[in-house]
Amino acid sequence: IVSISQGVSGYISDRIKKRKVFVWLGYIFGSLSRVGYAFSTAWQHLIPLRILDRAGKIRAAPRDAILADSSTHAHRGENFGVVRAMDNLGAVIGIVASMALLGFMGYKKLFLIAAIPSLMGAFLIFRFIKERNTSAKIYEGVSLADFNNNFRLFLLVSSLFSLGSFSYSFLLIFAKNMGFQASVIPALYLLFTAVASASSIPFGRLADSIGRKPVLLLSMSLWAALCLILIFSPGYPALIVAFVLYGLHKGSLDPVKNAFVSELAPKRFRASALGGYQMVIGIFALPSSLIAGILWDNAGIMVPFLFSFILTVIAVGILFFVKENDILPK
Repeated sequence: IVSISQGVSGYISDRIKKRKVFVWLGYIFGSLSRVGYAFSTAWQHLIPLRILDRAGKIRAAPRDAILADSSTHAHRGENFGVVRAMDNLGAVIGIVASMALLGFMGYKKLFLIAAIPSLMGAFLIFRFIKERNTSAKIYEGVSLADFNNNFRLFLLVSSLFSLGSFSYSFLLIFAKNMGFQASVIPALYLLFTAVASASSIPFGRLADSIGRKPVLLLSMSLWAALCLILIFSPGYPALIVAFVLYGLHKGSLDPVKNAFVSELAPKRFRASALGGYQMVIGIFALPSSLIAGILWDNAGIMVPFLFSFILTVIAVGILFFVKENDILPK
């Protein structure tokens, strides 16, 4: 649902030349779902509410297009880094707050409180973000043929990498299997989220200074290093290092890939490109975690990491053929 909502909203946003409505509406969806959680009385109620929550991701591609349109080439990486840093920082604060408040507040009140930030976000977007006026004609559609070879090649790279970079949930299960107490697992989640938040802006600035490809290569290398560490040294210290590496990987990957996609795509198709890119990556992420789970259960705990390492090496090899120098400042 997340993948499809991003692809569809990006496409429609480019067609109607509107961005802002998808952003504040996405926040409203998230807020309404939390209110619904608070008043649900059966687990079946959670299914449509979870769908509504995930459909709130319609905001992602139009939001990223607004950010790309409002940035110059020299600062686009940093600006995407700021967004990712704030996103991860919000996650850290939210997790800590929920852990602190749940015991004496309960789920119902906690979910009602959690609805407030989304409402505030919707109001801020609706009231203060200015939509750019455009006289451009509504275009009839977009296809992969509208994008150059660089974009298509980068889409292939990202798809292969996504197929290997399974959910972080496997890292948490790995840590539990290696002996970490269940009470410590949330701390590991907080560790990599905090590292991702702290590193997003520096990596975005680095991408502005030395280029997008070197930082993307570094990000993939960090994931490959994580896989090798868990394959060859699955002890307590190595696991902590692995979660730090994962945070650095996410901090370097998320802002830079969005900046790169927005620059490889024609400006008039930016939202479509960003949404379509995230949709394809999300589609490949589904079999990624399924494959990892099957390999884990049938071939051993280390095999998914070996499989991921091999796909990462292949993706890195193809990335060298993507030509960043063809990007014009815009």
